[in-house]
Amino acid sequence: MEYKVYLFDFDYTLADSSRGIVTCFRHVLDRHGYTSPTDDDIKRTIGKTLEESFSLLTGVTDVACLAEFRREYVKEADVYMTSNTVLFPEVEGVLRRLKAGGAQLGIISTKFRYRIRELLVAKGLDDVFDLIVGGEDVSAAKPSPEGVLIALDRLHVRKEDVLYVGDSVVDAETAQAADVSFGGVTHGVTTYAELSAYPHRLIMASLEELV
Repeated sequence: MEYKVYLFDFDYTLADSSRGIVTCFRHVLDRHGYTSPTDDDIKRTIGKTLEESFSLLTGVTDVACLAEFRREYVKEADVYMTSNTVLFPEVEGVLRRLKAGGAQLGIISTKFRYRIRELLVAKGLDDVFDLIVGGEDVSAAKPSPEGVLIALDRLHVRKEDVLYVGDSVVDAETAQAADVSFGGVTHGVTTYAELSAYPHRLIMASLEELV
């Protein structure tokens, strides 16, 4: 399978940051008395914005309250996230093989760009990606196609030359909205059946299938 550009979601696609995410959510939720959400409940929100996640987990819809939850989460993440995030085993090899083959690589994520770069630097992969579009770079989060379209514009490529790879229904919807090919990976909590319900080029158990 050959595309000129491979764009990746981050959480549960390239990296398992669920331990860090659960820790940060748990600290904020417990602090405010929301003890009923389980770890699995938290994991099911990975890929959504922090405000969306907190609203789903707490039932809170007040904008100011959700903004405070978000602020507290970011402070927790500064402490716990990078040290509790690991790349999936095949990721480094796959990325370097794609890069060696002449492909351009990018990340489109709701996660902050600086947080992603922090991990990539720690893992020695900061030289692999041509761009990273984080949550602070867009006005509308996925499944809005804005992040993907920003990448296409910056990399000067056509939609047909792009494969967007992600682990969630939100990623599948993002690719569909951007009118680019989608490759699903079942690293996360979304099943093969859930991903394959959307237009796709392939659904993978491992990113090795890209190469």
